[in-house]
Amino acid sequence: QVQLVESGGGVVQAGGSLRLSCAASGSAFSINVMGWYRQAPGKQRELAALITTGGSANYADSVKGRFTISRDNGQNTVYLQMNSLKPEDTAVYYCNAKKLHTGVVYDYWGRGTQVTVSS
Repeated sequence: QVQLVESGGGVVQAGGSLRLSCAASGSAFSINVMGWYRQAPGKQRELAALITTGGSANYADSVKGRFTISRDNGQNTVYLQMNSLKPEDTAVYYCNAKKLHTGVVYDYWGRGTQVTVSS
């Protein structure tokens, strides 16, 4: 089992910045991919960004150029630096970890942290 704990959410004005952190514990030694998903009210959860153990990152088109994901493998921690925030970035942000074991992908989720961007 992997436990994920997010921190860093809050309220910010449009154009501002926030940094989210997610610390993994438990059986975190073999996590392959870590990332951030977000869910706005009335909408489905969507990928914001993810990063592999090797440091390869992928971003949703809506956040490219504004968000940066990074990872500290030694600390099993993933970060999401969010700049130039927009009201449409308002959502609950969930940390995600994926482990690949015997051909099966196991997903783990944090409880989420609220990000609110005011106009």
